[in-house]
Amino acid sequence: MKLQDIGFIIVLAILFYFRKPIWFVYTGILCFVLAIPLFAKWIFFTGERLVWYGAAFVFTSIILWYWKKE
Repeated sequence: MKLQDIGFIIVLAILFYFRKPIWFVYTGILCFVLAIPLFAKWIFFTGERLVWYGAAFVFTSIILWYWKKE
């Protein structure tokens, strides 16, 4: 497990503690924005990871919104 994976788990745990779906969306968008310069500099592994993390944050927000509706 790399340092960025540990950071992802820590941020995910903090966001799960507060359970505000919009924060997951903002964090996901931030991951997407941070991945753009990495792809431009041909740093594909970290850029790809950030895209996966962003998708995970957005997917989690969708699940939380659905869960709060019920």
